Amino acid sequence: MDMLDRINELEERREKVKLGGGEARIDAQHNRGKMTARERIDLLVDEGTFVELNPFIEHRGLDYGSAEAPGEGVVTGYGKVEGRLIFVFAQDFTVFGGALGEMHAQKIAKVMDLAAENGAPIIGLNDSGGARIQEGVLSLDGYGHIFYRNAIYSGVVPQISVIMGPCAGGAVYSPAITDFVFMVEKTSQMFITGPKVIESVTGAKINSENLGGAKVHSSVSGNAHFTAASEEQVLKDVRKLIAFLPQNHSEKTPIKKPKQSKPLDERIEELIDIVPVDGTKVYDVRHVIEKIVDDEDFLEVQPKFAKNIVCGFARIEGETVGIVANNPKMMAGGLDIDSSDKCSRFIRFCDCYNIPLITFEDVSGFIPGVQQEHGGIIRHGAKILYAYSEATVPKITVILRKAFGGAYVALNSKAIGADVVYAWPNTEIAVMGPEGAANIIFAKEINESDNPEATRAAKIADYRERFANPYVAARNGMVDDVIDPRDTRKSLAQALDMLRNKKKELPKKKHGNIPL
Repeated sequence: MDMLDRINELEERREKVKLGGGEARIDAQHNRGKMTARERIDLLVDEGTFVELNPFIEHRGLDYGSAEAPGEGVVTGYGKVEGRLIFVFAQDFTVFGGALGEMHAQKIAKVMDLAAENGAPIIGLNDSGGARIQEGVLSLDGYGHIFYRNAIYSGVVPQISVIMGPCAGGAVYSPAITDFVFMVEKTSQMFITGPKVIESVTGAKINSENLGGAKVHSSVSGNAHFTAASEEQVLKDVRKLIAFLPQNHSEKTPIKKPKQSKPLDERIEELIDIVPVDGTKVYDVRHVIEKIVDDEDFLEVQPKFAKNIVCGFARIEGETVGIVANNPKMMAGGLDIDSSDKCSRFIRFCDCYNIPLITFEDVSGFIPGVQQEHGGIIRHGAKILYAYSEATVPKITVILRKAFGGAYVALNSKAIGADVVYAWPNTEIAVMGPEGAANIIFAKEINESDNPEATRAAKIADYRERFANPYVAARNGMVDDVIDPRDTRKSLAQALDMLRNKKKELPKKKHGNIPL
Protein backbone atom coordinates (compact mmCIF):
# COMPACT_ATOMS: atom_id res chain seq x y z
CA MET A 1 0.00 0.00 0.00
CA ASP A 2 1.60 3.28 -1.11
CA MET A 3 1.17 6.77 0.34
CA LEU A 4 -1.80 7.64 -1.88
CA ASP A 5 -3.60 4.54 -0.67
CA ARG A 6 -2.90 5.60 2.93
CA ILE A 7 -4.22 9.08 2.20
CA ASN A 8 -7.37 7.65 0.62
CA GLU A 9 -7.89 5.46 3.68
CA LEU A 10 -7.47 8.55 5.87
CA GLU A 11 -10.11 10.43 3.89
CA GLU A 12 -12.52 7.51 4.06
CA ARG A 13 -12.11 7.34 7.83
CA ARG A 14 -12.59 11.10 8.13
CA GLU A 15 -15.75 11.03 6.03
CA LYS A 16 -17.11 8.20 8.18
CA VAL A 17 -16.51 10.30 11.31
CA LYS A 18 -18.24 13.29 9.71
CA LEU A 19 -21.32 11.17 9.03
CA GLY A 20 -21.66 10.41 12.74
CA GLY A 21 -24.49 7.93 13.21
CA GLY A 22 -25.20 7.76 9.51
CA GLU A 23 -27.65 9.25 7.03
CA ALA A 24 -30.75 7.71 8.60
CA ARG A 25 -30.01 9.21 12.03
CA ILE A 26 -29.06 12.54 10.49
CA ASP A 27 -32.44 12.58 8.74
CA ALA A 28 -34.14 11.74 12.03
CA GLN A 29 -32.32 14.65 13.69
CA HIS A 30 -33.50 17.01 10.95
CA ASN A 31 -37.06 15.68 11.26
CA ARG A 32 -37.04 16.71 14.91
CA GLY A 33 -36.30 20.26 13.76
CA LYS A 34 -32.70 20.00 14.96
CA MET A 35 -29.35 20.40 13.24
CA THR A 36 -26.41 18.06 13.51
CA ALA A 37 -23.41 18.85 15.70
CA ARG A 38 -21.30 19.91 12.73
CA GLU A 39 -24.03 22.06 11.21
CA ARG A 40 -24.35 23.90 14.52
CA ILE A 41 -20.61 24.53 14.73
CA ASP A 42 -20.57 25.84 11.16
CA LEU A 43 -23.26 28.37 12.08
CA LEU A 44 -21.50 29.40 15.27
CA VAL A 45 -18.01 30.12 13.95
CA ASP A 46 -16.75 32.32 11.15
CA GLU A 47 -16.93 30.51 7.82
CA GLY A 48 -14.02 28.19 7.16
CA THR A 49 -12.34 28.67 10.55
CA PHE A 50 -13.29 25.47 12.40
CA VAL A 51 -10.48 23.02 13.07
CA GLU A 52 -11.52 19.67 14.51
CA LEU A 53 -9.55 17.94 17.27
CA ASN A 54 -9.35 14.21 18.10
CA PRO A 55 -11.81 13.09 15.41
CA PHE A 56 -10.72 9.45 15.64
CA ILE A 57 -11.13 8.94 19.39
CA GLU A 58 -13.56 6.09 20.20
CA HIS A 59 -14.70 4.19 23.26
CA ARG A 60 -12.70 1.23 24.54
CA GLY A 61 -15.60 -1.19 23.96
CA LEU A 62 -15.24 -2.80 27.38
CA ASP A 63 -18.72 -4.02 28.25
CA TYR A 64 -21.10 -3.64 25.35
CA GLY A 65 -19.69 -5.36 22.30
CA SER A 66 -18.12 -3.65 19.35
CA ALA A 67 -20.76 -1.04 18.48
CA GLU A 68 -19.02 1.74 16.63
CA ALA A 69 -19.18 5.33 17.82
CA PRO A 70 -17.61 7.58 15.16
CA GLY A 71 -16.04 10.59 16.85
CA GLU A 72 -17.24 9.17 20.19
CA GLY A 73 -20.49 11.13 19.95
CA VAL A 74 -18.98 14.60 20.33
CA VAL A 75 -17.25 17.01 17.96
CA THR A 76 -14.51 19.18 19.49
CA GLY A 77 -12.21 21.83 18.14
CA TYR A 78 -11.56 25.52 17.73
CA GLY A 79 -12.53 28.34 15.39
CA LYS A 80 -13.14 32.06 15.35
CA VAL A 81 -16.08 34.36 16.08
CA GLU A 82 -15.67 37.80 14.54
CA GLY A 83 -12.01 36.98 14.08
CA ARG A 84 -11.38 35.98 17.71
CA LEU A 85 -10.45 32.49 18.89
CA ILE A 86 -13.01 30.26 20.61
CA PHE A 87 -13.04 26.59 21.58
CA VAL A 88 -16.15 24.46 21.17
CA PHE A 89 -17.61 21.02 21.75
CA ALA A 90 -20.87 19.82 20.23
CA GLN A 91 -22.52 16.60 21.34
CA ASP A 92 -23.67 14.45 18.41
CA PHE A 93 -27.13 13.04 19.07
CA THR A 94 -26.84 10.75 16.03
CA VAL A 95 -24.18 8.69 17.85
CA PHE A 96 -25.53 6.85 20.91
CA GLY A 97 -27.97 9.74 21.42
CA GLY A 98 -25.00 11.94 22.36
CA ALA A 99 -24.62 9.87 25.54
CA LEU A 100 -21.49 10.63 27.53
CA GLY A 101 -18.91 7.96 28.15
CA GLU A 102 -15.30 7.90 29.29
CA MET A 103 -13.67 8.93 25.99
CA HIS A 104 -16.48 11.34 25.09
CA ALA A 105 -15.73 13.14 28.37
CA GLN A 106 -12.00 12.99 27.68
CA LYS A 107 -12.49 14.86 24.39
CA ILE A 108 -14.46 17.59 26.15
CA ALA A 109 -11.95 17.85 29.01
CA LYS A 110 -9.05 18.17 26.55
CA VAL A 111 -10.67 21.02 24.63
CA MET A 112 -11.54 22.77 27.91
CA ASP A 113 -7.90 22.54 28.97
CA LEU A 114 -6.81 24.04 25.65
CA ALA A 115 -9.30 26.89 26.06
CA ALA A 116 -7.96 27.74 29.52
CA GLU A 117 -4.30 27.40 28.51
CA ASN A 118 -4.79 29.59 25.44
CA GLY A 119 -7.06 32.14 27.09
CA ALA A 120 -10.18 31.80 24.93
CA PRO A 121 -13.89 31.16 25.62
CA ILE A 122 -15.24 27.60 25.70
CA ILE A 123 -18.71 26.99 24.25
CA GLY A 124 -20.58 23.73 24.79
CA LEU A 125 -23.42 22.70 22.50
CA ASN A 126 -25.35 20.17 24.59
CA ASP A 127 -27.62 17.53 23.02
CA SER A 128 -27.36 14.29 24.95
CA GLY A 129 -29.44 11.50 26.40
CA GLY A 130 -27.24 11.54 29.50
CA ALA A 131 -24.68 9.10 30.84
CA ARG A 132 -23.75 6.08 28.71
CA ILE A 133 -25.19 3.39 30.95
CA GLN A 134 -23.13 0.66 29.32
CA GLU A 135 -19.95 2.21 30.68
CA GLY A 136 -21.22 2.36 34.23
CA VAL A 137 -19.09 4.31 36.67
CA LEU A 138 -16.71 5.41 33.90
CA SER A 139 -19.46 7.69 32.60
CA LEU A 140 -19.95 9.23 36.04
CA ASP A 141 -16.22 9.72 36.39
CA GLY A 142 -16.24 11.45 32.99
CA TYR A 143 -18.85 13.93 34.20
CA GLY A 144 -16.70 14.60 37.24
CA HIS A 145 -13.73 15.58 35.08
CA ILE A 146 -15.92 18.08 33.21
CA PHE A 147 -17.49 19.54 36.37
CA TYR A 148 -14.03 19.98 37.90
CA ARG A 149 -12.86 21.99 34.90
CA ASN A 150 -16.05 24.05 34.87
CA ALA A 151 -15.26 25.04 38.44
CA ILE A 152 -11.53 25.68 38.27
CA TYR A 153 -11.76 27.55 34.95
CA SER A 154 -14.60 29.71 36.21
CA GLY A 155 -13.29 33.27 36.08
CA VAL A 156 -10.39 32.20 33.83
CA VAL A 157 -12.19 32.10 30.47
CA PRO A 158 -15.87 32.72 29.68
CA GLN A 159 -17.87 29.48 29.63
CA ILE A 160 -21.12 29.31 27.66
CA SER A 161 -23.58 26.41 27.51
CA VAL A 162 -26.10 26.06 24.70
CA ILE A 163 -28.85 23.50 25.37
CA MET A 164 -30.03 22.19 22.00
CA GLY A 165 -31.81 19.02 23.02
CA PRO A 166 -32.16 16.95 26.20
CA CYS A 167 -29.82 17.60 29.11
CA ALA A 168 -30.78 15.40 32.05
CA GLY A 169 -29.51 13.96 35.28
CA GLY A 170 -25.98 14.81 36.33
CA ALA A 171 -25.35 16.39 32.92
CA VAL A 172 -27.21 19.56 33.97
CA TYR A 173 -24.60 20.49 36.54
CA SER A 174 -22.03 21.44 33.94
CA PRO A 175 -24.25 24.14 32.37
CA ALA A 176 -25.23 25.29 35.86
CA ILE A 177 -21.59 26.10 36.68
CA THR A 178 -20.93 27.90 33.40
CA ASP A 179 -21.41 31.64 33.01
CA PHE A 180 -24.37 31.72 30.62
CA VAL A 181 -26.96 29.18 29.50
CA PHE A 182 -28.85 29.45 26.21
CA MET A 183 -31.89 27.29 25.40
CA VAL A 184 -33.89 26.60 22.24
CA GLU A 185 -37.63 26.92 22.78
CA LYS A 186 -39.65 23.68 22.49
CA THR A 187 -36.70 21.44 21.55
CA SER A 188 -34.41 21.68 24.59
CA GLN A 189 -34.95 20.60 28.18
CA MET A 190 -32.98 20.45 31.42
CA PHE A 191 -33.97 18.48 34.51
CA ILE A 192 -32.38 16.37 37.24
CA THR A 193 -35.11 13.70 37.12
CA GLY A 194 -37.41 13.17 34.15
CA PRO A 195 -41.21 13.13 34.10
CA LYS A 196 -41.47 9.34 34.44
CA VAL A 197 -39.30 9.24 37.55
CA ILE A 198 -41.20 12.14 39.11
CA GLU A 199 -44.51 10.40 38.44
CA SER A 200 -43.30 7.11 39.90
CA VAL A 201 -41.94 8.75 43.05
CA THR A 202 -44.45 11.55 43.67
CA GLY A 203 -47.45 10.67 41.52
CA ALA A 204 -47.29 14.07 39.80
CA LYS A 205 -47.81 14.01 36.03
CA ILE A 206 -45.92 16.51 33.92
CA ASN A 207 -44.37 16.51 30.45
CA SER A 208 -40.75 17.31 29.60
CA GLU A 209 -41.47 20.80 28.31
CA ASN A 210 -43.41 21.92 31.38
CA LEU A 211 -40.85 20.32 33.67
CA GLY A 212 -37.65 21.65 32.15
CA GLY A 213 -38.26 23.53 28.92
CA ALA A 214 -36.86 26.90 27.91
CA LYS A 215 -39.91 28.83 29.14
CA VAL A 216 -39.68 27.32 32.62
CA HIS A 217 -35.95 27.88 33.01
CA SER A 218 -35.97 31.42 31.61
CA SER A 219 -38.89 32.71 33.67
CA VAL A 220 -39.36 30.51 36.76
CA SER A 221 -36.15 28.76 37.83
CA GLY A 222 -33.74 31.33 36.40
CA ASN A 223 -31.41 28.57 35.16
CA ALA A 224 -31.42 29.87 31.56
CA HIS A 225 -30.14 33.32 30.64
CA PHE A 226 -31.19 33.48 26.98
CA THR A 227 -33.75 31.69 24.81
CA ALA A 228 -34.72 31.83 21.14
CA ALA A 229 -37.29 30.18 18.90
CA SER A 230 -34.77 28.45 16.63
CA GLU A 231 -31.29 26.96 16.74
CA GLU A 232 -30.15 29.46 14.12
CA GLN A 233 -31.24 32.41 16.27
CA VAL A 234 -29.72 30.96 19.45
CA LEU A 235 -26.33 30.56 17.78
CA LYS A 236 -26.57 34.08 16.37
CA ASP A 237 -27.28 35.31 19.92
CA VAL A 238 -24.23 33.43 21.23
CA ARG A 239 -22.08 35.26 18.68
CA LYS A 240 -23.55 38.58 19.83
CA LEU A 241 -22.77 37.85 23.48
CA ILE A 242 -19.18 36.83 22.70
CA ALA A 243 -18.64 40.14 20.89
CA PHE A 244 -19.22 41.98 24.21
CA LEU A 245 -16.77 39.83 26.21
CA PRO A 246 -12.98 39.67 26.58
CA GLN A 247 -11.19 36.45 25.70
CA ASN A 248 -10.11 35.79 29.28
CA HIS A 249 -9.67 37.27 32.76
CA SER A 250 -6.48 39.18 31.96
CA GLU A 251 -7.74 40.99 28.86
CA LYS A 252 -9.82 44.11 28.43
CA THR A 253 -13.05 43.94 26.47
CA PRO A 254 -12.85 44.65 22.72
CA ILE A 255 -13.56 48.21 21.59
CA LYS A 256 -16.31 48.50 19.01
CA LYS A 257 -16.99 51.99 17.76
CA PRO A 258 -20.68 52.95 17.58
CA LYS A 259 -22.36 53.10 14.18
CA GLN A 260 -23.88 56.47 15.03
CA SER A 261 -21.39 58.33 17.19
CA LYS A 262 -22.97 60.98 19.42
CA PRO A 263 -20.84 64.01 20.29
CA LEU A 264 -20.22 63.95 24.03
CA ASP A 265 -21.58 67.47 24.40
CA GLU A 266 -24.88 66.47 22.76
CA ARG A 267 -27.64 66.41 25.35
CA ILE A 268 -30.19 63.59 25.30
CA GLU A 269 -33.43 65.51 25.68
CA GLU A 270 -35.69 62.42 25.82
CA LEU A 271 -34.32 61.45 29.26
CA ILE A 272 -36.23 64.28 30.91
CA ASP A 273 -39.56 62.80 29.88
CA ILE A 274 -38.88 59.11 30.59
CA VAL A 275 -38.53 59.20 34.39
CA PRO A 276 -41.51 60.78 36.19
CA VAL A 277 -40.60 63.04 39.10
CA ASP A 278 -43.50 61.53 41.07
CA GLY A 279 -42.01 58.49 42.78
CA THR A 280 -45.32 56.61 42.68
CA LYS A 281 -45.45 56.55 38.88
CA VAL A 282 -43.90 53.68 36.94
CA TYR A 283 -41.64 53.59 33.88
CA ASP A 284 -39.46 51.05 32.08
CA VAL A 285 -35.79 51.60 32.91
CA ARG A 286 -34.79 49.92 29.63
CA HIS A 287 -35.84 53.12 27.87
CA VAL A 288 -33.32 55.07 29.97
CA ILE A 289 -30.56 52.56 29.22
CA GLU A 290 -31.22 52.51 25.48
CA LYS A 291 -31.04 56.31 25.20
CA ILE A 292 -27.66 56.40 26.94
CA VAL A 293 -25.73 53.48 25.41
CA ASP A 294 -24.15 53.23 21.94
CA ASP A 295 -26.63 52.67 19.10
CA GLU A 296 -29.40 51.90 21.66
CA ASP A 297 -27.89 48.38 21.65
CA PHE A 298 -28.53 46.63 24.97
CA LEU A 299 -28.16 42.85 25.38
CA GLU A 300 -30.30 41.98 28.39
CA VAL A 301 -29.43 38.90 30.46
CA GLN A 302 -32.32 36.88 31.92
CA PRO A 303 -34.97 39.30 30.62
CA LYS A 304 -37.85 37.03 31.68
CA PHE A 305 -36.63 36.29 35.20
CA ALA A 306 -36.79 38.62 38.24
CA LYS A 307 -38.04 41.46 36.05
CA ASN A 308 -37.73 44.00 38.86
CA ILE A 309 -34.00 44.11 38.17
CA VAL A 310 -32.48 44.56 34.70
CA CYS A 311 -28.97 43.28 33.90
CA GLY A 312 -27.11 43.23 30.63
CA PHE A 313 -24.30 44.38 28.38
CA ALA A 314 -23.98 47.54 26.33
CA ARG A 315 -21.25 49.90 25.15
CA ILE A 316 -20.43 53.51 25.90
CA GLU A 317 -17.99 55.14 23.49
CA GLY A 318 -17.20 51.67 22.18
CA GLU A 319 -16.32 50.15 25.57
CA THR A 320 -18.31 47.22 26.96
CA VAL A 321 -20.08 47.92 30.25
CA GLY A 322 -22.22 45.75 32.49
CA ILE A 323 -25.46 47.41 33.54
CA VAL A 324 -27.55 46.72 36.65
CA ALA A 325 -30.77 48.71 36.93
CA ASN A 326 -33.89 48.69 39.08
CA ASN A 327 -37.04 48.54 36.99
CA PRO A 328 -39.89 50.47 38.67
CA LYS A 329 -42.27 48.92 36.14
CA MET A 330 -42.11 45.71 38.22
CA MET A 331 -42.57 45.60 42.00
CA ALA A 332 -41.66 49.32 42.19
CA GLY A 333 -38.07 48.28 41.45
CA GLY A 334 -37.72 46.74 44.91
CA LEU A 335 -35.26 43.93 45.58
CA ASP A 336 -36.42 40.41 46.38
CA ILE A 337 -34.72 37.00 46.60
CA ASP A 338 -34.62 36.26 42.88
CA SER A 339 -33.47 39.73 41.83
CA SER A 340 -30.74 39.62 44.49
CA ASP A 341 -29.38 36.36 43.08
CA LYS A 342 -29.69 37.57 39.49
CA CYS A 343 -27.77 40.81 39.91
CA SER A 344 -25.17 39.40 42.32
CA ARG A 345 -24.08 36.72 39.88
CA PHE A 346 -24.01 39.24 37.03
CA ILE A 347 -21.86 41.63 39.07
CA ARG A 348 -19.38 38.86 39.86
CA PHE A 349 -19.18 37.85 36.19
CA CYS A 350 -18.36 41.42 35.17
CA ASP A 351 -15.72 41.64 37.88
CA CYS A 352 -14.16 38.36 36.70
CA TYR A 353 -13.67 39.74 33.21
CA ASN A 354 -12.73 43.39 33.72
CA ILE A 355 -16.09 44.78 32.61
CA PRO A 356 -16.93 48.15 34.22
CA LEU A 357 -20.21 48.23 36.13
CA ILE A 358 -22.86 50.93 35.80
CA THR A 359 -25.80 50.91 38.20
CA PHE A 360 -28.98 52.84 37.46
CA GLU A 361 -30.71 53.10 40.81
CA ASP A 362 -34.37 53.70 41.53
CA VAL A 363 -35.13 51.48 44.48
CA SER A 364 -37.86 51.59 47.10
CA GLY A 365 -36.07 49.05 49.29
CA PHE A 366 -36.05 45.31 49.88
CA ILE A 367 -39.47 43.71 49.34
CA PRO A 368 -41.21 43.12 52.70
CA GLY A 369 -43.23 40.02 53.54
CA VAL A 370 -43.28 36.77 55.47
CA GLN A 371 -42.50 34.71 52.37
CA GLN A 372 -39.43 36.80 51.59
CA GLU A 373 -38.17 36.70 55.19
CA HIS A 374 -38.69 32.96 55.55
CA GLY A 375 -37.18 32.38 52.10
CA GLY A 376 -33.95 34.01 53.24
CA ILE A 377 -34.04 37.57 51.86
CA ILE A 378 -31.38 38.52 54.44
CA ARG A 379 -28.94 35.97 53.05
CA HIS A 380 -29.83 36.60 49.41
CA GLY A 381 -29.79 40.39 49.75
CA ALA A 382 -26.38 40.17 51.41
CA LYS A 383 -25.04 38.68 48.17
CA ILE A 384 -25.50 42.06 46.47
CA LEU A 385 -23.52 43.82 49.19
CA TYR A 386 -20.82 41.20 48.97
CA ALA A 387 -20.60 41.22 45.16
CA TYR A 388 -20.33 45.00 44.85
CA SER A 389 -17.89 45.28 47.77
CA GLU A 390 -15.59 42.62 46.36
CA ALA A 391 -15.64 43.91 42.76
CA THR A 392 -12.52 45.85 41.79
CA VAL A 393 -13.57 46.95 38.30
CA PRO A 394 -14.67 50.57 37.69
CA LYS A 395 -18.03 51.01 39.47
CA ILE A 396 -20.34 53.94 38.72
CA THR A 397 -23.83 54.59 40.08
CA VAL A 398 -26.48 56.93 38.72
CA ILE A 399 -29.40 57.50 41.10
CA LEU A 400 -32.37 58.22 38.87
CA ARG A 401 -35.09 58.86 41.43
CA LYS A 402 -35.34 56.91 44.70
CA ALA A 403 -32.66 55.36 46.89
CA PHE A 404 -34.13 54.17 50.17
CA GLY A 405 -32.90 52.14 53.11
CA GLY A 406 -30.51 49.22 53.00
CA ALA A 407 -31.15 48.85 49.28
CA TYR A 408 -29.49 52.24 48.73
CA VAL A 409 -26.38 50.98 50.50
CA ALA A 410 -26.43 47.63 48.68
CA LEU A 411 -26.68 49.06 45.18
CA ASN A 412 -23.11 50.29 44.81
CA SER A 413 -23.08 53.17 47.26
CA LYS A 414 -19.84 55.03 48.05
CA ALA A 415 -19.66 53.20 51.36
CA ILE A 416 -19.19 49.82 49.67
CA GLY A 417 -16.75 50.95 47.02
CA ALA A 418 -18.44 52.94 44.25
CA ASP A 419 -15.85 55.01 42.40
CA VAL A 420 -18.30 57.65 41.24
CA VAL A 421 -21.92 58.31 42.24
CA TYR A 422 -24.13 60.69 40.29
CA ALA A 423 -27.65 61.76 41.19
CA TRP A 424 -30.33 63.41 39.13
CA PRO A 425 -31.79 66.57 40.74
CA ASN A 426 -35.14 64.90 41.47
CA THR A 427 -33.48 62.19 43.55
CA GLU A 428 -34.69 61.21 47.02
CA ILE A 429 -32.06 59.54 49.20
CA ALA A 430 -33.17 58.56 52.68
CA VAL A 431 -33.68 55.76 55.19
CA MET A 432 -37.21 55.48 53.87
CA GLY A 433 -39.66 57.43 51.73
CA PRO A 434 -40.79 60.83 53.04
CA GLU A 435 -44.35 59.57 53.57
CA GLY A 436 -43.32 56.69 55.82
CA ALA A 437 -40.68 58.72 57.64
CA ALA A 438 -43.06 61.60 58.41
CA ASN A 439 -45.72 59.21 59.69
CA ILE A 440 -43.22 57.77 62.18
CA ILE A 441 -41.27 60.86 63.23
CA PHE A 442 -44.25 63.20 63.51
CA ALA A 443 -46.94 60.69 64.49
CA LYS A 444 -47.87 62.53 67.69
CA GLU A 445 -48.06 65.95 66.04
CA ILE A 446 -50.16 64.60 63.17
CA ASN A 447 -52.58 62.77 65.45
CA GLU A 448 -53.03 65.76 67.76
CA SER A 449 -53.44 68.23 64.93
CA ASP A 450 -56.78 69.87 64.16
CA ASN A 451 -56.20 68.91 60.52
CA PRO A 452 -54.15 65.68 60.48
CA GLU A 453 -54.05 65.39 56.70
CA ALA A 454 -52.80 68.93 56.21
CA THR A 455 -50.23 68.46 58.96
CA ARG A 456 -49.11 65.17 57.45
CA ALA A 457 -48.70 66.80 54.02
CA ALA A 458 -46.71 69.66 55.54
CA LYS A 459 -44.44 67.30 57.48
CA ILE A 460 -43.85 65.15 54.37
CA ALA A 461 -42.91 68.23 52.36
CA ASP A 462 -40.62 69.42 55.17
CA TYR A 463 -38.90 66.02 55.43
CA ARG A 464 -38.45 65.85 51.66
CA GLU A 465 -36.92 69.33 51.59
CA ARG A 466 -34.60 68.74 54.54
CA PHE A 467 -33.53 65.12 54.05
CA ALA A 468 -34.85 63.35 50.93
CA ASN A 469 -32.88 65.16 48.26
CA PRO A 470 -29.51 64.64 46.57
CA TYR A 471 -27.86 67.70 48.08
CA VAL A 472 -27.75 66.29 51.61
CA ALA A 473 -25.89 63.24 50.30
CA ALA A 474 -23.71 65.43 48.07
CA ARG A 475 -22.86 67.70 51.00
CA ASN A 476 -21.63 64.65 52.91
CA GLY A 477 -19.62 63.19 50.03
CA MET A 478 -21.95 60.25 49.33
CA VAL A 479 -22.84 61.70 45.93
CA ASP A 480 -20.01 63.05 43.78
CA ASP A 481 -22.17 65.28 41.62
CA VAL A 482 -25.78 66.16 40.91
CA ILE A 483 -26.16 66.13 37.14
CA ASP A 484 -28.63 67.19 34.50
CA PRO A 485 -30.29 63.95 33.28
CA ARG A 486 -29.54 65.01 29.72
CA ASP A 487 -25.79 64.89 30.51
CA THR A 488 -25.82 61.32 31.84
CA ARG A 489 -24.09 59.73 28.84
CA LYS A 490 -21.43 62.42 28.84
CA SER A 491 -20.80 62.05 32.57
CA LEU A 492 -20.56 58.25 32.31
CA ALA A 493 -18.16 58.43 29.37
CA GLN A 494 -15.92 60.87 31.24
CA ALA A 495 -15.92 58.71 34.37
CA LEU A 496 -15.15 55.54 32.40
CA ASP A 497 -12.26 57.30 30.69
CA MET A 498 -10.92 58.49 34.04
CA LEU A 499 -11.20 54.97 35.52
CA ARG A 500 -9.72 53.19 32.53
CA ASN A 501 -6.49 52.27 34.32
CA LYS A 502 -7.98 51.68 37.76
CA LYS A 503 -6.04 49.17 39.86
CA LYS A 504 -7.28 47.98 43.22
CA GLU A 505 -5.98 45.04 45.25
CA LEU A 506 -8.08 43.32 47.90
CA PRO A 507 -6.51 41.95 51.11
CA LYS A 508 -4.59 38.76 50.41
CA LYS A 509 -6.57 35.61 51.18
CA LYS A 510 -7.47 32.27 49.65
CA HIS A 511 -11.00 33.46 48.86
CA GLY A 512 -13.93 35.01 50.66
CA ASN A 513 -17.06 33.24 51.84
CA ILE A 514 -20.01 34.77 49.98
CA PRO A 515 -23.35 34.01 51.72
CA LEU A 516 -24.55 31.40 49.23
